[in-house]
Amino acid sequence: MTKEESKPESWTERKERFATLSGIPWPVVYSATDLANWEYETQLGYPGEYPFTRGVYPTMYRGRLWTMRQYAGYGTAVESNRRFRYLLARGQTGLSVAFDLPTQIGLDSDHPLAAGEVGKVGVAIDSLEDMEVLLAGIPLDRVSTSMTINATAAILLAMYVAVAKRQGADLKRLSGTVQNDILKEYIARGTYIFPVRPAMRIVTNIFAWCRTELPNWNTISISGYHIREAGSTAVQEVAFTLADAIAYVEAAIEAGLAVDEFAPQLSFFFNAHNDLLEEIAKFRAARRLWARLMRERFGAQNADSMRLRFHAQTAGSALTAQQPENNIVRVALQALAAVLGGCQSLHCNALDEALALPTESAALLALRTQQILAHESGVANTIDPVAGAYAIEKLTDEIEAQAREYLARIDALGGMLRAIETGYVQAEIQKAAYAYQQKIESGEQIVVGVNQFRSEQEKPIEILRVDPEIERAQVERLRALRARRNEANVRAALAEVERCAAGTDNLMPAILAAVEAYATVGEISDALRRVFGEYQETVVM
Repeated sequence: MTKEESKPESWTERKERFATLSGIPWPVVYSATDLANWEYETQLGYPGEYPFTRGVYPTMYRGRLWTMRQYAGYGTAVESNRRFRYLLARGQTGLSVAFDLPTQIGLDSDHPLAAGEVGKVGVAIDSLEDMEVLLAGIPLDRVSTSMTINATAAILLAMYVAVAKRQGADLKRLSGTVQNDILKEYIARGTYIFPVRPAMRIVTNIFAWCRTELPNWNTISISGYHIREAGSTAVQEVAFTLADAIAYVEAAIEAGLAVDEFAPQLSFFFNAHNDLLEEIAKFRAARRLWARLMRERFGAQNADSMRLRFHAQTAGSALTAQQPENNIVRVALQALAAVLGGCQSLHCNALDEALALPTESAALLALRTQQILAHESGVANTIDPVAGAYAIEKLTDEIEAQAREYLARIDALGGMLRAIETGYVQAEIQKAAYAYQQKIESGEQIVVGVNQFRSEQEKPIEILRVDPEIERAQVERLRALRARRNEANVRAALAEVERCAAGTDNLMPAILAAVEAYATVGEISDALRRVFGEYQETVVM
């Protein structure tokens, strides 16, 4: 008798069809028959052992809890430094820096196109002077720092290193991550500067330079988060993230690096969305699939090359401006999925982030959410407690299988760079986003407070407002810096950046020298623009 036949004749259900957010059908119930050909050693194994389904380390949270890395940054370096110190004093265990839009796209705060955007979605960093203020009083050899920066990643990393040097820190001990994931910018975010090929050169230059200079630094955070925020399914998030990762590995090998030399410093960044069981399975499937790809496709021998270490952030796109206090519950469930899925670090969004950057109190509540999960819920006391559940294991297998199908299609197109250039990946995400929005508008997908259970009168909440005076003050500081620095040194340093870009030398030493001469983010980006040009987006209809 099948599961469907076992239902009583009088059985009625709420909906005609049940499925995950990715569209994977839910049967009435999972049972042992769903895992008839399932092998424990092949599919699951033990924590810290290939294929790492159950976690990348043997002791996981019993040995060390995940890093509680609340994403923060707004206004000027002074305001952001104050927020960092506030969160660190209240138990945050790692920094995560948000940069404003001009910094992300290589424009100084006084550029005409930066007007109105300075300090709005992150901290404004124009020069090493700003970075020194941002990190003042924070010992960089004792704190792990993540920087969400991509097109200008080499410049901001150089600034961080320059500050560490001035603190007298041992660069070999610096730990943290620079996002440095330019491919997802072409797919999902748009904060790119250069064409794809030279942008990939910058990425692999960072790999090579960090191998010797910053051996404990994660040279990239290959990001599915923004792919999911753009509207992808969970399956697409896994597939396109790993396809990006494959492209980075191939580019690094082509640049002369051996896989086991750089792969241990690769890290990942995933979205923790609403569908609790699917999200847990997604993280496990991504971890297992990556281990298999690294061993089978690239011949990795070092176990560290096969460990998919990932940061998770709760889903910004799932937050609602309506009834924002409901976001507290959403974030808690999403964070639970990330922890049960085995994340290495986590950021919880604040309840007010559908409306503005988080207030101090909202950011603290988001941090407390992580601390309650870690110390009160009990989920960190045993490793991979969901393992062996029929639904979880079947979903893990299904997500891995569907992600492999996507990878095969991308290979057939000529690889991820070609798939991006032709608009294939962007089109797939757009179709998924449109289908999901249709479900919300039809009422098939309920969003509490939005299309059902609405309130006639919304309760107002306090939100953070960035003072417009911040932009004027930042521009004045930048102009004062330009007036007092040694202009001859700056020009010489920028000329060296341009010379390296036109040749084949690693760009990082020249960028670091330019940063230390107090060349600005915009000036260094312009030196690279003069050689590389700028990317023109493929229009997808």
